[in-house]
Amino acid sequence: MTPPPPTGPPRADTERRILVIDDDPTVSEIVCRYLVAAGFAVEQAPDGQAGLTQAAAQRPDLVVLDRMLPLLDGIEVCMRIKAAWDTPVIMLTALDQEEDRIDGLEAGADDYLAKPFSPRELVLRVQSVLRRTVPEPVHDGAVDAGPFTLDLAAHEVRLNGDPLVLTAREFDLLAYLIGHPHRALSREDLLKSVWGWDFGDLSTVTVHVRRLREKIEADPTQPTLLNTVWGVGYRFDPEPLVAAHADDRDAGARR
Repeated sequence: MTPPPPTGPPRADTERRILVIDDDPTVSEIVCRYLVAAGFAVEQAPDGQAGLTQAAAQRPDLVVLDRMLPLLDGIEVCMRIKAAWDTPVIMLTALDQEEDRIDGLEAGADDYLAKPFSPRELVLRVQSVLRRTVPEPVHDGAVDAGPFTLDLAAHEVRLNGDPLVLTAREFDLLAYLIGHPHRALSREDLLKSVWGWDFGDLSTVTVHVRRLREKIEADPTQPTLLNTVWGVGYRFDPEPLVAAHADDRDAGARR
């Protein structure tokens, strides 16, 4: 039996608008009830095409999206939403295979929950995704790191003088890495520091690192800037390391 949603006055999330796209009326009703109780303004769409229409008209702050939808599949809906507005998306699915999670993340989903799920956990995931982590500024103004120039005020990163086209989460990740060069960071570290999550699917970090490499590396399959530290995580090397670290750098193959 699903526990009742929390009671009491709504929190400060009242103005944040959530669009729930799910063709299962029972799941949709429970999800909407819990989100409303948490203080969100919630709208619902029963299929992929209607969801896209409502997303275009309402421009929600976040979309809760079912993976399997009539008329238009959730993967396609996610890709179109991210391409048009880069709205955060949490994907729900009855499929719990790793490749299905990867498909959702590759489509741009910011988080992923397999059915059956706890509606309380979903509310926490929504709040976490909406709570964009602000990267630690190294100092005021533009920051140079090797071929990169980071301008937090302008929300811009340049590589060799050319602006990079990044999603909001890719910018957050690269800005954090620029602020922590030559430091081995685990995927757990990055998930907490960049996403603001104390828990979650670590493949979220892996997918975003791969996307970022495709935009900053001359050869993403042989990275020299965003390296893998085997058994630890990743290390951002905007400038060459001293010779003592050469072997580690050579081992920075794409994970």
